[in-house]
Amino acid sequence: MPLPLKSSEILRNRYKIKRIIGQGGMGSIYLAEDTRLSGRLCALKEVEHDKTLGKQLNKEAQEQFKQEATVLARLDHPNLPKVSDFFSIGDRDYLVMDYVPGDDLRTLMLKAKHQGKFLKEAEVRKWANQLADALIYLHEQKPPILHRDIKPSNLKLTPSGLLKLVDFGLVKVLAPGEMTITIIQGQGTALYTPLEQYGGDGAHTDIRSDIYSFGATLYHLLTNTAPADARERFINPGSLVPPRQINSAVSAQMERAILWAMNLHPDERPASMAQLRDYFTGRTEYLDKTTPVELKLTQILSFPEVRILLYISLGLMLVSLMGAFFI
Repeated sequence: MPLPLKSSEILRNRYKIKRIIGQGGMGSIYLAEDTRLSGRLCALKEVEHDKTLGKQLNKEAQEQFKQEATVLARLDHPNLPKVSDFFSIGDRDYLVMDYVPGDDLRTLMLKAKHQGKFLKEAEVRKWANQLADALIYLHEQKPPILHRDIKPSNLKLTPSGLLKLVDFGLVKVLAPGEMTITIIQGQGTALYTPLEQYGGDGAHTDIRSDIYSFGATLYHLLTNTAPADARERFINPGSLVPPRQINSAVSAQMERAILWAMNLHPDERPASMAQLRDYFTGRTEYLDKTTPVELKLTQILSFPEVRILLYISLGLMLVSLMGAFFI
């Protein structure tokens, strides 16, 4: 973990650090002042590469960062913060984005929970529409762009009511021929991460991985309850409690949309974010009313990373049984 930058430290003779506003295993996010544009605040996403990889691999990682950042800098959508600059200092890379004021949706959900209430579905639906717009835009880029870390705390609501999908820390650009470029290695946040994403950068992810995280995010916002993560659901089928059993005010249509998005196997999810949005907004009907949230073992085992998880689980069970036998 890199040492944090100090307040008032200036990077690139331009960005004056004010304070840390976010922190993770690969670096920090700082609020900074752009000294060239008076009054402009920005967010600096810091990425430090793994020093144990060696000089050559770190050099390649920085080159990948530059390619990825160049793609992000071209994005222009009202529900995404604008990436305005990127640079490297030593073994640290920095991505400069618009600073987004306001509360994140996790904070708003917790406020409602502390008052013994749920967020209203109509309100969550409006946010979901805006998030869907952003994801459709990302997924329709050529090549497509995956966010890979959609969750309530990465969704900020500005004072004007505009939703922003922030933190491009795990963003992945799908290049032709299934090649990928990734800013930093990571798996997203467990509660919102689909099974196929647990393989890290080598995982079999596509736009349907973001769709799973979208559904898991709506689940949490509408129930005040974190969804059972994909690994738990794989080991214990049926562990995902339907939203309406927690919050009866959730409409049947919204529940079906969430469960559809959260299917364990990508082939059982909507094929696109636009298809899911059309369903939860009532524009189209969902063809399969059974919503197969839990899948057959043969379908799930098509993922190499899931087979590894199964072997580990079986190994732990065997050790536990042997321990009980010899006591």
